[in-house]
Amino acid sequence: MHQFSNRITNLFGIRFPILQAGMIWASGWRLASAVSNAGGLGIIGAGSMYPDVFREHIQKCKAATSRPFGVNLPLLYPDIDKHIQILIEEGVKIVFTSAGNPKTWTSLLKEKGITVVHVVSSSRFARKAEEAGCDAVVAEGFEAGGHNGREETTTLVLIPAVVDAVKIPVIAAGGIATGRQMLACMVLGAEGVQMGSRFVASEEASSHIQFKQQVIAAQEGDTELMMKQLTPVRLLRNEFSKQVKEAELKGAGPEELRQLLGRARAKKGMFEGELTEGELEIGQVSALLNDILPAGKIVEQVWEEFMNGLKNPLKIN
Repeated sequence: MHQFSNRITNLFGIRFPILQAGMIWASGWRLASAVSNAGGLGIIGAGSMYPDVFREHIQKCKAATSRPFGVNLPLLYPDIDKHIQILIEEGVKIVFTSAGNPKTWTSLLKEKGITVVHVVSSSRFARKAEEAGCDAVVAEGFEAGGHNGREETTTLVLIPAVVDAVKIPVIAAGGIATGRQMLACMVLGAEGVQMGSRFVASEEASSHIQFKQQVIAAQEGDTELMMKQLTPVRLLRNEFSKQVKEAELKGAGPEELRQLLGRARAKKGMFEGELTEGELEIGQVSALLNDILPAGKIVEQVWEEFMNGLKNPLKIN
């Protein structure tokens, strides 16, 4: 495969500027190590892990790959201080933070020699991340699955806005699953891409096989952004999403929505395969996915299509 070098490959020490998102109930050590071994950056999703489980995944990932990998920490997570302590003890070198204020932990992580990247949904938050000392930002458009920003800005609008707002490198996310989409984001000024939904539909993702099959069966319009009164989240339509929509149309407030959501609904849906009543978080790009592949093959295919697109960027009859 072709040699490629830019600020993102150099920052992380990776071959290709292709990152796998640290998703709850999907991104364990198997997926992260497979992506890293293929030349991308694998990321462990700490948001669905108790501290002892988190430590185990880091240790297994270190054993499974000699290449760089990262962890994703939702900053609003209740055990965040324990997670921070564990990743420092285990020598994790790359941390992605999301859902919270980057100022809270960035300086401590940087003191420990850790590369810090923050996920943002607007150029305003990108500037705050840069001011907090982050080494790069992930600019995530609202096509993305799972929790989203309130701005509802699409990737096509967000990437150039964030690129113009900061000097640090920008990684594009939200609605990306192919090499052509990656090329489009890089033309807009991004220096790498982070993909979530594409890697849910991988053999190594810890998501339930029935959820993966539902993901690759999805068509355009099968996802919807919901629960805006709590934290906006993009879900696959099912019985649970229908109940949420009905409650929202009746004017349900945050407390009523919290009761409807209950506990462990995302685990029930994505990890245990309860497709009717579970919370099924996935991005719009699921409409383009048709197969469940090994993670290494996904990296290879995306990179090959990106390089081909670089040679022949325009479709001319």
